[in-house]
Amino acid sequence: MSKITAAITAVGGYVPETKLTNFDLEKMVDTNDEWIRSRTGIVERRILREPGKATSDLAVPAIQEILRKKNLQATDIDCIICATVTPDMVFPATANIIGDKIGATNAFGFDLSAACSGFLFALTTGTSFIESGRYKKVIVVGADKMSAIVDYTDRNTCVIFGDGAGAVLLEANEDGYGVQDSILKSDGSGVKFLRMKAGGSLHPASVETVLAKEHFAYQEGQTVFKFAVKGMADVSAELLEKNNLTGDDISWLVPHQANLRIIDATANRMGLSKEKVMINIHKYGNTTAATIPLCLWDWESQLKKGENIVLAAFGGGFTWGATLVKWAY
Repeated sequence: MSKITAAITAVGGYVPETKLTNFDLEKMVDTNDEWIRSRTGIVERRILREPGKATSDLAVPAIQEILRKKNLQATDIDCIICATVTPDMVFPATANIIGDKIGATNAFGFDLSAACSGFLFALTTGTSFIESGRYKKVIVVGADKMSAIVDYTDRNTCVIFGDGAGAVLLEANEDGYGVQDSILKSDGSGVKFLRMKAGGSLHPASVETVLAKEHFAYQEGQTVFKFAVKGMADVSAELLEKNNLTGDDISWLVPHQANLRIIDATANRMGLSKEKVMINIHKYGNTTAATIPLCLWDWESQLKKGENIVLAAFGGGFTWGATLVKWAY
């Protein structure tokens, strides 16, 4: 019997209609378009402005697009894994809420929190479910409503983040396509440099935590930048070496869209030309767990069966990793 691998067989994505441009931000904080572009590569980002809408409302249309493309019913789904740091609520899991909204009554679901590396961690988890042979159809969705935890008076963070969701369907493959290998890493000592301090069991919500603005994302930019450049580039190079590959063997790098300079450093370390790097940070900003699947969504029509693709990410607190995928369709 052939070895079972977990193949990505469909991609879906969703971004809200409302655009928040650099020029809009100029009116809100002490910043300007040139400064933002030169340091991040971001021109605009999408914001979920509608009242009463949450992360699950970003994920639902992304998954529904997959169901349409594959002519599936929601009841065909076995499992939903939602990578997010902005769950609808502390509990129940946003994946459960998504399942209810789409009618996935046969699926179990759970959330996975690894910040900007969340999609990779969730993809590796979903891959294990498929490889076990126990589950046939696993949805992995990266979704974040970052506007809910961004302080729009803090010019260091508010220029970076946007809202969005991207999803993939994992199915069994016996022809060698799909997820080939992953290297995932974490280092909790990074907690002081990139975090949301309050809202958990350590600092429950109180008048004091709200007034101290501790329910917003906090980032010590320079430290995070240095860690991210090294972490994302090193792990991507390590993945190639482990699988006896060079940059010539890779058709696409799909990097987390945090910062154009981090992306460039990773591509250089892997020996890849800019033509092989997926970049949409200018359109969406950093959508945290959604950036990598949104890239796959934007580039889906250009992907060819059998191509080697490297997904790479770095996230808060710290998490990072790289995944090698042989494209299946």
